[in-house]
Amino acid sequence: MVRALRDRRPVAYAGEPGAFSEDAVLAAFGDVGRTGLAGFREVFEAVEGGQAAAGVVPIENLVGGTVLENYDLLLAHDVEVVGEVVVHVELCLAALPGERLETIERVYSHSQALSQAEGFLRTRAWTVLTTYNTAGAGKLIADRAERGSAALLSPRAAAIFGLEVLADGVADAPDNRTRFLVVRRSGEPNALPPWQATAGPAARTVVVFGVRNEPGTLLRALRAFAERGVNLSKLESRPSRERAWEYVFWVDVDAGTDEPACASAIAELREHATMVSVLGSYPRPADG
Repeated sequence: MVRALRDRRPVAYAGEPGAFSEDAVLAAFGDVGRTGLAGFREVFEAVEGGQAAAGVVPIENLVGGTVLENYDLLLAHDVEVVGEVVVHVELCLAALPGERLETIERVYSHSQALSQAEGFLRTRAWTVLTTYNTAGAGKLIADRAERGSAALLSPRAAAIFGLEVLADGVADAPDNRTRFLVVRRSGEPNALPPWQATAGPAARTVVVFGVRNEPGTLLRALRAFAERGVNLSKLESRPSRERAWEYVFWVDVDAGTDEPACASAIAELREHATMVSVLGSYPRPADG
């Protein structure tokens, strides 16, 4: 969690007011100036271009898994990861006043949210439609005064757009949570105060690397961490943008780059990898 921004520029997030990404901004920074943008790419562009002091983007959900688009955008833009925040995701089904579950024909939401409430959505023969954002689904229904439709979104977003909750707690997992990364423009001074993890016991470092498509190259890369007792809490592969059928690997390292074992492991990784990029090192939250 961070304290107040020493910057008059807003914090950027994707979506409308009431979106879970806005919840993440509030959890990380408090009630600061913030701006909702059309999508994740626009958030990265605003941060890289200097229009926003920082950006907050989802990276992983307990039910829906990894937000792959944001891995690609992290590598495509000149930003660094300076922290993360974990947000509890409470989903409800809401519609215009006067609607009932029996009158609903269509349900709108973001694809991630829809996947997180799949069990509930299967209980009725609704037409399920994707939108760019959970809160945006509520705004769409409110702006159109669209009868027979409901949105899958947070109770806070439902209230913002004047919708009534028809069913609450509809997520498949009761302890549904999403990890959000906080990014800023690489090397920008004083854009953010030092990160203060409220109960963060240690650091986390985000590393992306590529290896040759040869037997044993990935094993040798990962062994650099294993032999030094450095834990990797996440390993993700993404297609390389440079060579067909080759991949880059993303790892969350449970250590900071100022720790000798982690620094030594990354140094050895550079010997085995075709590319290595350290995207950020920061205190991780206790529930991250």
